[in-house]
Amino acid sequence: MDYDFEAIRELMTHPRTVLGLSDGGAHCGLICDASMPTFLLTHWARDRTRGERIAVEEAVRLQTSSTAALYGFHDRGVVAEGKKADLNVVDFDAMTLHAPQMVFDLPAGGRRLVQRAEGYVATLVAGEVTFEAGEPTGARPGRLVRAQS
Repeated sequence: MDYDFEAIRELMTHPRTVLGLSDGGAHCGLICDASMPTFLLTHWARDRTRGERIAVEEAVRLQTSSTAALYGFHDRGVVAEGKKADLNVVDFDAMTLHAPQMVFDLPAGGRRLVQRAEGYVATLVAGEVTFEAGEPTGARPGRLVRAQS
């Protein structure tokens, strides 16, 4: 056994693998899947030293167009004319994923794990900046979406 995560990389890059699908919070006091997108960029695309990295373009595709296509969201997942273009602007070199922390901010003092990250310059949804330097702007232009047939 070589302990280099090569088998994980092979699974992640297999054409039938879709990343980013996780528990929506039912076990939020036990696990924190929210850091997966940042870990994919920092570890797999930038920092991995024992084994082949995943190209940053592939890491982005795995989290955008491939997931959108699986769920039938044909109007998003790529930056192209006529498509919705919700964007994360990142400082790739400055991206940092901090250790998970337990917070007690749910109703009745319920617990959840959070994992803070740095390097996200801005998030744009429907053309509006919703986060800037990791802080919410108060803009909430998002809407519930359903897959199109």
